Amino acid sequence: MGVRIVRLSLKVLSRRDGMRRMFVLGVVLMIGGLSLVITANQQQDEMVVEVEQLEDNLFVLRGGGGNSAAFVTSDGVVLVDTKVPGWGQPLIDKLRELTSNPVTTIINTHTHFDHVSGNVEFPATVEVVTHENTRRLMQEWNEISGLGFAGEDIFAASNGQGIATRTFSDRMTLGSGSDQVDLYYFGRGHTGGDAWVVFPSLRTAHSGDMFAGKGMPLLDAANGGSGVEFSDTLNNAYTTLTEVDTIITGHSTQMTPDDLQEFSEFVSDFVSAVRDAKEAGRSVDDVASSWKIPSNYSGYDEPTADRLKANAQVIYDELP
Repeated sequence: MGVRIVRLSLKVLSRRDGMRRMFVLGVVLMIGGLSLVITANQQQDEMVVEVEQLEDNLFVLRGGGGNSAAFVTSDGVVLVDTKVPGWGQPLIDKLRELTSNPVTTIINTHTHFDHVSGNVEFPATVEVVTHENTRRLMQEWNEISGLGFAGEDIFAASNGQGIATRTFSDRMTLGSGSDQVDLYYFGRGHTGGDAWVVFPSLRTAHSGDMFAGKGMPLLDAANGGSGVEFSDTLNNAYTTLTEVDTIITGHSTQMTPDDLQEFSEFVSDFVSAVRDAKEAGRSVDDVASSWKIPSNYSGYDEPTADRLKANAQVIYDELP
């Protein structure tokens, strides 16, 4: 069916809160490595949830951090990722417009604040599912490599509410039949606990920030991420998820398996370039000032020097 986009505006409590959220969204831009466009008529004291309907029972919820996905099952709503602080209630309100079914399950793709912070605004009865490493990282709440920033520790403030109550190691299946959701862990990359969420009846997956979009990923070594292993992890996903046609990305539009394969090659090429630079005795500053996206990768956002330097340092530290 055709794509339907709905906009919802909700007033925040104060202009000070609005300024704080604008700062947080700026950090989200740095995490995702993608372009953030704010329309001229979007007031800084508004919160906007955009809904893109992919199927009768599958929606992408944009705004306020990473892309969320809502999968409406016969028993309730399975929600993937819950955005930055303060966006849990807007998600709840929007979902009430889309379905009378309550949210029964939250799946967090990884530990970063722009994907998990809304957890605390949902009822404590909602089951929260993550990879086992992500649950540990939620409790540790480490600074994000390359940013020196972790975001508000919403789990400490809520006395642990919103931290995962159920975990998996390699694979888990929730529900059955047309309501089935499969969770996979393919290895380290963006963090050390990135889950891939698959809706097999709809041939659709949510990649989180393992595939945030066509741009330089953030390598968060402080939270278990790896530059050296990133491409292999992406390739594991590509070769395993053969029944998937559509990929909901962490911060961009939907992608295809071909896009995922290309992104794996893009990351591999970057790691090879950094490896060559280290072997030649060049510094991470040299990499940051000289590396450019190869011409065969069209549509990729050019990374900042800070992102290049931070990623090069992670890879340098991993290499012998």
